[in-house]
Amino acid sequence: MSVLTSTQPVFGDHYFSNVGKAALALLSALVSVKPRRRRVSDADELTSLCRRYEGLTPNLANELRFMASRG
Repeated sequence: MSVLTSTQPVFGDHYFSNVGKAALALLSALVSVKPRRRRVSDADELTSLCRRYEGLTPNLANELRFMASRG
């Protein structure tokens, strides 16, 4: 017969301090990241490309309009 003994408790202070540190790290990571600014000029550039290619290749102009609408 064998007996398994553990010197540290399963749910001791170390576990809860690690969970707390992980939660604080996650919260600080979520708060510290700034969202990227959307550039309005990107959609404007694609729209101007649409106008250039409308007479030559209407399918390309439609694709560019679609890309501009998606952001």
